[in-house]
Amino acid sequence: MYDFALFLENKNLLLSNADKYDIRVFFEKIRDNELSKATLARKFTTLRTFFKFLIINNVIQQSPVQNMSGIKKDKKMPLFLTETEMQQLLNLENIKLRDKAMIELLYSCGIRIQELTSLDIKSIDFIANTVTVFGKGNKERIVPAGAKCIEAVMNYIKERREVDLPYDVKSPMFLNEHAKRLDQRTARRILHKLFIQAGIVKKASPHTLRHTFATHILDRGCDIRSVQEMLGHKNLSTTQIYTHVTIESLKKIYKKTHPRK
Repeated sequence: MYDFALFLENKNLLLSNADKYDIRVFFEKIRDNELSKATLARKFTTLRTFFKFLIINNVIQQSPVQNMSGIKKDKKMPLFLTETEMQQLLNLENIKLRDKAMIELLYSCGIRIQELTSLDIKSIDFIANTVTVFGKGNKERIVPAGAKCIEAVMNYIKERREVDLPYDVKSPMFLNEHAKRLDQRTARRILHKLFIQAGIVKKASPHTLRHTFATHILDRGCDIRSVQEMLGHKNLSTTQIYTHVTIESLKKIYKKTHPRK
């Protein structure tokens, strides 16, 4: 609040006389200091709260920021694995068939960890090579799965049948050591160990594989609307954050091919 008080003092303005225009000028002034959008958003929220406090205490009648929209923070670029890093993870040797199937499903379908652990065997269509997923709000979507992913899942189910573990269509897709449904926490711990085993130094998580899925298929030409459907995003704007890598790839292609680069 100090910088706002200083701004009012420099303009010879009383707090009670500050209007929407003054607020805009103030934010334009401090924006010149190269503050991040997150910092600007915090300052705006603080200012809004302060004016509410003044109204409650009958210092002012109306808040000048009442009908002003807040400052949107910059969206963080999603952390994803390169294709080389992803291959290191996919090519890990001596890992359980269950864990291999988990990695393949997360990368092949871009599903969330809670969606993965909620799958039943019946969720996989081994003829159509698709996975039926129940996402946020219990909304159903059908996602394509690659042949290698389906193969990994089938190998895991075959192993369960051979060792007399549940493998009927109503059984959970992934089981823990007690033949019960694998929970998210355990799945995260397993994947964390696999990331380390693969030599991935990034702070990767199961959601990193979802980001990796979206980034890689966009980078190879998939249209953004299809990616939106596969990820189960309600708004296209949520999916658009993944286009940063695609743009970088287009720049490289442009530089290599354009005669006036």
